[in-house]
Amino acid sequence: MQARQQTIETAPPSITTDGNQARYARCIEASKRIRWDIDRDVFRGRDFDYGQKFLPDGLSLVHAMDFLDNAEKRFLSQIQGRTYANIFGLAERFINAKVLEVSQQHVLGDQVALEALVRFSDEELKHQEMFRRIERMCAEGMPDGYNQVVDPDDVARVVLGKSSWSVLALTCHIELFTQVHYKQSIRGDEGLSELYKDVFFYHWREESQHAILDELEWRREDARMTAMTRDMAVTDLIDLVAAVDGILIAQSQADTRYFLECANRVFSAAEEKMIGAGILKAYRWQYIVSGVQDPRFTGILAELVTDTQMNRITTALAPLM
Repeated sequence: MQARQQTIETAPPSITTDGNQARYARCIEASKRIRWDIDRDVFRGRDFDYGQKFLPDGLSLVHAMDFLDNAEKRFLSQIQGRTYANIFGLAERFINAKVLEVSQQHVLGDQVALEALVRFSDEELKHQEMFRRIERMCAEGMPDGYNQVVDPDDVARVVLGKSSWSVLALTCHIELFTQVHYKQSIRGDEGLSELYKDVFFYHWREESQHAILDELEWRREDARMTAMTRDMAVTDLIDLVAAVDGILIAQSQADTRYFLECANRVFSAAEEKMIGAGILKAYRWQYIVSGVQDPRFTGILAELVTDTQMNRITTALAPLM
């Protein structure tokens, strides 16, 4: 309890227990063992197969739109797959900036933790390049008119203006739901583009280590908080989730317009409304709900906040669930 009352100013910059240092070390070992290359391992000279889906039904939720034919469902999954890459690209922009920031706290301290975080940053830069390449390839292979509604740097500036505790919490949430997506939806779907499936596979392999580092740094930050600063950080986390939802609302509207403009037929007003609602529901599931419902994330969060603070978070999330 005493550690939780330390202020940020007086807390040591880099202290890790033997157990935590071992976890950092295992992340380094895994980083070395599974390291992959964008061209050699992922793309391998291939392009996307537009005769296949980019996202599985468990993520795109297109199976719920039974008034769409198979080609329309496939195209909608491709739009969502393109957005999936772009959303991750912008998320990893602020994640990498935060990782570089917290790594500075280890520069004159735990060198094992420092190496793990430097590797984390290097891998995030690689992921961003992979997602930018996906966008360029989709721009060449899909009809004109797609629009990414937010700039990654603008999003990063907003996110990084919040407390480190809240940014690390959001980051842990993101890294964990990538695990959920791959294990529960992507890995077992045989109808996906083989190239897109490999993108998800290799991304998942490195993100599984990043999730461990997120938790370690989030807990380390939490140990430096007072009751007051933690309560303010909970407010920041709620604000960040609301900001994410605002991005999802805007992108779902843009993607709905793009789908309707590219469709070879006219939909009724009711059908257009269902398409828009279905895309937003899918995006909220992909980027908010699937992480919030992950037992590992909720378990960590419950350990760090009070019952009152958890109720505040649950109440804020309720309209999105």
